[in-house]
Amino acid sequence: MIDRDLWQEVFHVLKKNKTRTFLTGFGVFWGISMLVVMLGAGKGLSNGVFYGLGDLALNSLFIWTRSTTIPYEGFDRGRYWNFTNEDTKALMDNIPEVEVLAPRLNARGGEIEISRDNRSDLFRIVGDTPGYLKIEPQTILAGRFINNKDLKDKRKVIVIGKRVREILFEPNEDPLGEYLKISGIYFKVVGVFKSRRPPNNGGDRQNKTIFMPFSTLQHTNNMGNIVGWYSILAKPGIPAKYLEEKMKKFLAKRHKISPEDNLAFGTDNLEEEFHDVNNLFTGISILSWFVGTLTLLAGVIGTSNIMLVIVRERTKEIGIQRALGATPMRIIRQIVTESIFLNTVAGYIGLLLSAGLVELISFTLRKARIETVFFHNPEVDLNIAILALVILIVSGALAGLIPARRAISIKPIDALRSEI
Repeated sequence: MIDRDLWQEVFHVLKKNKTRTFLTGFGVFWGISMLVVMLGAGKGLSNGVFYGLGDLALNSLFIWTRSTTIPYEGFDRGRYWNFTNEDTKALMDNIPEVEVLAPRLNARGGEIEISRDNRSDLFRIVGDTPGYLKIEPQTILAGRFINNKDLKDKRKVIVIGKRVREILFEPNEDPLGEYLKISGIYFKVVGVFKSRRPPNNGGDRQNKTIFMPFSTLQHTNNMGNIVGWYSILAKPGIPAKYLEEKMKKFLAKRHKISPEDNLAFGTDNLEEEFHDVNNLFTGISILSWFVGTLTLLAGVIGTSNIMLVIVRERTKEIGIQRALGATPMRIIRQIVTESIFLNTVAGYIGLLLSAGLVELISFTLRKARIETVFFHNPEVDLNIAILALVILIVSGALAGLIPARRAISIKPIDALRSEI
């Protein structure tokens, strides 16, 4: 049941000193605003990094060859070497921790001139396998991706990126079944894809890429059985670092590379990078909570100090209430309620405005179509908002508890004698 007399007293005290009430509430308002904005910004940084990865599998890794740096078994340092088709089979037969092994290869000469009728441009060509889509999915806009039949028969088929389609075809023209001329050879378009990465983090480059069956690229570029690099997906529960070390050891033995020559391999372990980035943003979150909580605590301490001043100013009033039969619990309830009310209202306004600011920034970025790996879709977690409100209520109670205990510690007769 609502105690109307109690709330009338609370509102009377707060209205009586509007400036002091505003300044006290502003401390709490600023503290909760700082906390929410910092957490929202931290989430935006985190989202930016993971947005930049597209849908790349987080338990994946990539391995390629480099020249040796240590002489071994009669071979001098500086020896160049390559992975081969035989390595692919040996890895699948001997490394059971591999879920997907996708051998890949770039066409010789970097970007290749590709033409159709009177249109031409330079594009990147990659020899690929169906398994690659399990490591880094692409959005298939039309047709299909490379399949096993393409690999087995060394078919002259290609899957083109969205930007390739825009450059070499009319807007309403269907590219499926059409042919593109690559180094004097005609290849049939069987699919169109769009990268899931943001444009400024590899998306534009992927959209200007043409995928060709891995075996076809080996054959048409006279590359024999050379494999450019491997994209690997570890089985669930297998650390990518463990798989990386096991594969490097296995391949080093096959190619007579010194076990100590780690520089003979180039690697990119996405799981390790994810772990490092995750730790970084955990640290940012902890720092945000630390700074925001300290700022909020400063506001709560300010509330407690103001409540002590209010209690001192109302000493005689409290003495009269006690003399008229008001119980210590009644006095405590009144002062704690004032503190909770002031903290909660000021904090709730700060929470709404700061969450609105974060959402406004997110909306502006989306409206302006600003896509960056440094900051993307800042947001405030609902659980965080609820937790912040709980903190406000608890801190308001604590801020009023000390002044309340001070109030009831004064004897009624001494309070009535007070000149303050």
